[in-house]
Amino acid sequence: MLKKFVFALAGLAVVLGIIVAIKAKQFTPPPPFEFPPESVTTAKAEAQEWDRAVHAVGSLRADQGVTVASEGQGIVKHIGFESGARVQAGDVLVELDSAVERAQLAAAQAKAALADVNITRAKDLLGRNVISQSEFDAVDAATKQSLADVKSLQAVLDKKTMRAPFSGRVGIRMINLGQFLDRGNPIVTLQALDPIHVDFWLPQQRVAEIKAGYTARITTDARPGVVFAGKVTAISPEVDAASRTVHVEATLANADEALSPGMFVDVAVVAPEKTGVVAVPAMAIYYQPYGDTVFVAKETKDAKSGQTEKIAEQRFVKVGESHGDFVNILSGVKPGEEIVTTGAFKLSNGRRLFIDNSLAPKAELAPKPANT
Repeated sequence: MLKKFVFALAGLAVVLGIIVAIKAKQFTPPPPFEFPPESVTTAKAEAQEWDRAVHAVGSLRADQGVTVASEGQGIVKHIGFESGARVQAGDVLVELDSAVERAQLAAAQAKAALADVNITRAKDLLGRNVISQSEFDAVDAATKQSLADVKSLQAVLDKKTMRAPFSGRVGIRMINLGQFLDRGNPIVTLQALDPIHVDFWLPQQRVAEIKAGYTARITTDARPGVVFAGKVTAISPEVDAASRTVHVEATLANADEALSPGMFVDVAVVAPEKTGVVAVPAMAIYYQPYGDTVFVAKETKDAKSGQTEKIAEQRFVKVGESHGDFVNILSGVKPGEEIVTTGAFKLSNGRRLFIDNSLAPKAELAPKPANT
């Protein structure tokens, strides 16, 4: 009986051992899960030299621009220009009917001629003491009055003819033949378009970055793809108290009259010296509420296989100005480091990378999007 009992206990112990071994194997934790490498594209951070520019939005203004208005009263007798035509300084724009004034001028000139004869005779008589000084003075005053009447009527007659005050291009005429014009009635606009000025405003903290003589590059959607170059010609000494901005003027040649007053333009004032930057494609920046970051592709060795691989290292960066498809990294990245450009939103710190740049988008300093 004792032997049977011992054998039974031994068998039970073996069964229990087998069960414990099986259960122990079932509860052994599996090896940690590893994410497969993430497919991304990369680009090298480049040390570049950029133009040091201040950007603004401006408006074009003619070198000289007026609305020619009537100085006198009368019926329009002659229009000496066509709408949109070019005129020279002194060209006759409009003549008003002046028949009455011409007749009055002729009468005044006849009186002046008689007065001239009278003053000549009076001088002779005064020299021979035939007339008194007072009689001579009366004749002299009448002569001067006659000459003044002639000049007055001549001035009235001159105001019946409106001339171009300077060379330029006229707009669309606002009058018609036979129309009665009163003093101050507008006739046509006149603009001198070469050179042309650009007015723009800069925040007071940016004014110290520009000086008179700096190059101003002008672009407008009215002339896509064309860059007009000029110079900064004036900086207002006064800061606007309401907006805290400063008025700046640039001037550029406009011989072909491609630019017109009133146009909306983009202005870039470029300093003579360039500035060194660390440039990365703008798409590499991962913007976050707690700070902007990039992922750097760091080379490392796999502990198991010993093979070289690349992992993602997240870094906080300070972003400066942008230029084309690039941004300037002020801190956080050094030139030559490999930066993840696409796929950053899928990454985390330490994630293994699979780099495939065969379809990587190309970043350019002066991108020219294709027309669609």
